[in-house]
Amino acid sequence: MTRTGTNFAVPAPAAQAVEVCLFDTVDGPETARIALPARDPRGIWHGHVRGLRDGQLYGLRVHGPYAPAEGHRHNPHKLLVDPWAREVVGAVRLDDATFGFPRGAAAADLGFDARDSAPVVPRGVVRRPAKPPPPGPDTPWADTILYEAHVRGLTMRHPAIAPQDRGTFRAIGHPAILSHLTDLGITALELLPVFAFSDERHLPDLGLSNYWGYNPYAFLAPDPRYGTPDDFRAMVAALHGAGIEVILDVVYNHTSESDELGQTLSLRGLGNRTFYRTRDGGRRYANDSGCGNTLRLEDPLCLRLVMDSLRHWVTEMGVDGFRFDLAVTPARHHGRFDATGPFLAALAQDPVLSRVKLIAEPWDIGQDGHHTGRFPAPWVEWNDRFRDSVRAFFAGRGRPGDLASALAGSSDLFAPGGRPPQASVNFITAHDGFTLRDLVSYDRKHNEANGEDNRDGTNHNLSWSGGVEGETDTAAIGADRDARRTGLMTALMAALGVPMILAGDEIGHTQGGNNNAYSQDNDITWLDWERADWTFRDVVRDLIAWRKATPAVRRTAFFTGAPDPDTGRPDVTWLDASGQPRRTGEDWARDLDALGVAFGAAPDAAPLMFRAPRR
Repeated sequence: MTRTGTNFAVPAPAAQAVEVCLFDTVDGPETARIALPARDPRGIWHGHVRGLRDGQLYGLRVHGPYAPAEGHRHNPHKLLVDPWAREVVGAVRLDDATFGFPRGAAAADLGFDARDSAPVVPRGVVRRPAKPPPPGPDTPWADTILYEAHVRGLTMRHPAIAPQDRGTFRAIGHPAILSHLTDLGITALELLPVFAFSDERHLPDLGLSNYWGYNPYAFLAPDPRYGTPDDFRAMVAALHGAGIEVILDVVYNHTSESDELGQTLSLRGLGNRTFYRTRDGGRRYANDSGCGNTLRLEDPLCLRLVMDSLRHWVTEMGVDGFRFDLAVTPARHHGRFDATGPFLAALAQDPVLSRVKLIAEPWDIGQDGHHTGRFPAPWVEWNDRFRDSVRAFFAGRGRPGDLASALAGSSDLFAPGGRPPQASVNFITAHDGFTLRDLVSYDRKHNEANGEDNRDGTNHNLSWSGGVEGETDTAAIGADRDARRTGLMTALMAALGVPMILAGDEIGHTQGGNNNAYSQDNDITWLDWERADWTFRDVVRDLIAWRKATPAVRRTAFFTGAPDPDTGRPDVTWLDASGQPRRTGEDWARDLDALGVAFGAAPDAAPLMFRAPRR
């Protein structure tokens, strides 16, 4: 933006013309259409629109070949959301006009639809660059306690928050939420996706909507349901003022445009083959994400979109790091995971992004999609082996050796690459799966509310109900469940690495056994603060305080068994049920329902003893 107007630059390499369309209101008619006059050799169309000021609503129309069999899907009748827009207003509607082809016909995606989609898609908003909030506390990884939460889930039922603010960025910055987080001892809030997103096309017919947000269409704009960019910056400022970092869960593996039968909302109409990995001559899409399409980060223009987005959220919005959904997908190069490929290399050399917290979900559903332990420093990774080993032990189906490996930071995964224990983000529960309370209350998933006949969601839960499926008033079962919740949380806080807590686990939140609540924007996922388990909250708070006061579990080097120079004792000693050291294979083969651990650097502390349930 300049003193005289606004500059536009739109990448559309195969286009024949690009137009900026202006609107006065979010649901009003188009008031002007301005063709961008120039195209550079890279295929970026650009121009200066005089008189255009901050707050102007706009969209894009792109003229070019419509040849779906060859991968070209330009259609000027479809208003496109600028994927670089700093703000959007309105919402995507599942209307037939948003599809580039007439729906329902044979080989539908090869046809051409000339209906105008402008009435049913969001508008971008012209915004000048903004001053970021004050910087965060820059907490070292060794001292970090992550708390994974959803903007709406955390705040929709909190009685201290005004009804009009619930479910928004304003609610996250409310003193009641800040007080809860700081009292608990949280150092970093990891928010589920907040980029502007839309529903998967099968959900409206089921009376459901996308709740988690893993379906973006604009990469620099917060979803308007949660608030404005100013609201977001105010939230970040409030969290930073409380000593809490802000981590965003980001989706750069796919977009909401889905497969060849999906809507035309943005990138598909700008340059389908530029922004997506295609196959079958260009008509269909690679689908390593499992969501219909895959972004093509090998292309410099697509990579630039992702890098511009990341830098925007750091330099203008003030965030402290990112958790990358299905991080293997953007890290693929010509279809295969490549630790030196374009995406990871671009991040490594970037002077801004290489200094923020980078968390990988180190898998996707594509070929050879599991790569825990293989991301380069300074990345850290969700450690699914930790999750499974700890869950199995406290479900009465695990082994002490696997639990010991998890508590020791999974050194076999991370040490070979010269990475410290903090490369492992340890978690027992996350948004995807059972909550902690459900983990000890259900043997099976109960996803009927999702409308897919309970077929969705994993069957590999490593859970145990204790003998009664679901809620029970039986005192003995309740006491056993409480003991196992405490044991699970103790293991999380005692392990080398970086612990992550799922929001609500500390107050006993249940989803009624739903382990795939992506479409449940309701009481299933919203935390019930008025019926919170404050007793267990105190347990979790005390465990976090213990971790912060215990250097032995925050060490930045893996255990070796060597004597600690200050105490003369081994840095760690593994114990059997009677408290005797486990030294031989025979020692590890007995007492399979118990594991003790003593830290040599804390000689006065009592050993921790973990006990599995007897099934």
